[in-house]
Amino acid sequence: MEKEQDLNPEQITAVTHLSGPLLVLAGAGSGKTRVVTYRIVHLIRQAGVPPSQILAVTFTNKAAGEMQERIYALTSKTPPSEKRNWAFLTRGFEQEYPLISTFHSLGARILREFIHHLGYPQNFVIYDEEDSNKLLKTCLAPEHKEESAHVKAFRGLISHAKNQLLDPSAVEVDDLPASIQKEFPRAYYLYQEGLKNAHAVDFDDLLFLTVRLLKEHPEVLSTLQERWHYLLIDEYQDTNQAQYLIARMLIEKTHNIFVVGDPDQSIYSWRGANIRNILDFEKDYPGAKIIRLEQNYRSRKNILDAANHLVKHNQNRYEKALWSDRGEGEKISLFVADSEREEASFVIHEMERLHLTHKIPYKQMAIFYRTNFQSRLFEDVLLKMRIPYVIVGGISFYHRREIKDLLAFLHMVESSSDIVAFMRTINLPKRGLGATTIEKLRVQSALSNQPILACALNPPEEMRLSTKQKESLKQYAQLIHELRAVKEEGSLSKLMTETIRRSGYLDFLREDRETFQDRKGNIEELVAKASEWERFNPESSLQEFLEELCLKSAVDEIPSDDTVHLMTIHNGKGLEFTAVFLVGMEEDLFPHANSRESHERLEEERRLCYVGMTRAKERLYLTAAEARFIWGISRRMRPSRFLREIPKEYIHRVQ
Repeated sequence: MEKEQDLNPEQITAVTHLSGPLLVLAGAGSGKTRVVTYRIVHLIRQAGVPPSQILAVTFTNKAAGEMQERIYALTSKTPPSEKRNWAFLTRGFEQEYPLISTFHSLGARILREFIHHLGYPQNFVIYDEEDSNKLLKTCLAPEHKEESAHVKAFRGLISHAKNQLLDPSAVEVDDLPASIQKEFPRAYYLYQEGLKNAHAVDFDDLLFLTVRLLKEHPEVLSTLQERWHYLLIDEYQDTNQAQYLIARMLIEKTHNIFVVGDPDQSIYSWRGANIRNILDFEKDYPGAKIIRLEQNYRSRKNILDAANHLVKHNQNRYEKALWSDRGEGEKISLFVADSEREEASFVIHEMERLHLTHKIPYKQMAIFYRTNFQSRLFEDVLLKMRIPYVIVGGISFYHRREIKDLLAFLHMVESSSDIVAFMRTINLPKRGLGATTIEKLRVQSALSNQPILACALNPPEEMRLSTKQKESLKQYAQLIHELRAVKEEGSLSKLMTETIRRSGYLDFLREDRETFQDRKGNIEELVAKASEWERFNPESSLQEFLEELCLKSAVDEIPSDDTVHLMTIHNGKGLEFTAVFLVGMEEDLFPHANSRESHERLEEERRLCYVGMTRAKERLYLTAAEARFIWGISRRMRPSRFLREIPKEYIHRVQ
């Protein structure tokens, strides 16, 4: 194949494997994305497989987009200036290109085509976390719906049940209050009914309902099996039960499944990932071939050797050893401070030194911590020293209040049944409609099986609304109908600007002078986003635009300015930096106290440390504090066991 010289022998073996199950054990920085990309190109160019028969699945929109760009560059003769926007290329081009998607986008795609078999309309909307929580509140008993902690507990139980494909009665709730244990099955049922009545699904349903669809409707499964003959999955160690079953069912006829992953980087059990999926691959697919990618192209040898020695203390893994031909590099720097303030001061001053003396850009430096509360002191020092920084995984642009408000108006334009969008927008601006009135409308909508907008336009007399309230509801319904007329003209950017103008939303924001300019700037950026979408996707719909924004993740939106990056180690997965500072290396902090009584959790904590270490290309710092304020009390801290598990020859102690 072309550019075969870009691959090492193990990568070539993986790329040219034609049929049957294959597991590629790809260590950190071993070029796994290149292998997946080149294999797709090899299937198309050398094996003659029609592109439409190839399905590749990964975990982030960013990774899917990068893979699409690479495949396009390797297979197309079109000049770069004429390339399409690859983030959305797969829509409508099934016969020309392979489908490359996240699991959730794949689920959304399958459901858009076949969800009518489950009794849902094909123009369903996708609720994000906030929308789901609002709906869930309406399903809970009065003593629970006003407590955010209770809502969060119910939401977490429902999400866990769906990802593990569990019946509500099978979910473990023993550690929760008795009242929650008793109410959970009922709340789950009402929540699902509420979603269906609103013609909506939540994020977990994109997998949960897809599994149900494939199990209950063999004709749909057969159609998809005929469509996709080759399945490639990246980051296989991160799959949950639903994702695992979708993959098994889609490929059970051909067994042409090609998975890439690393058990040593399995760090998401708390959100349903099951490490057994990758460890049991040979049992699931007898005769499967295994290839190890052990050459690391990212890090210096000292960093890799130290990380290898650390993770060897785990039992649940495939044996492999990363190596690098990039040279020994600097030893790992270890600094143990008297206090967490001294730790933060050391880290930030060392970053400044690396920036000024070694010319390392700030954007090539990262601070990794185990839990979010650790960021505050580092932020204090960064602000004091006027060093720019960004917290990765903080509030995403699309989760900001003003953005969600305007997108909720667009959701109402798209669907008359979107109860969450209705509840969010009905009092923007204030219309004198209280929570009791809105709840009565919601109940009436459910009882009459009418869309919520229809109930608002013609509320029943038994609701005993005042003339002013009826007029307010009529004005709101009229606004939505006017915006629908604008939508029919076909311009998304015009629809966005008209939504802002006709709703009077900017006047509403002006009530808070302190935040108005910032929020106005965010709204301007949303209008720019709509214009950009139109430019690259002239044939797309409002529904596709809203779906794309819903499926975005915070990690996909990391800014490119020269800023220090602060993040939890979990958010650092898949990233790399010239210099990495792994802070808070203390017992009960890292490894976390929750892992104290569990061998499996401790092994995952060790894998998490391994992931953090292998993000570093040139320099790695490990820091700890002998004393730390926790819950307002100064506590003596013990060094993390992970520090003892790294041989001393790889470490330089900084005094």
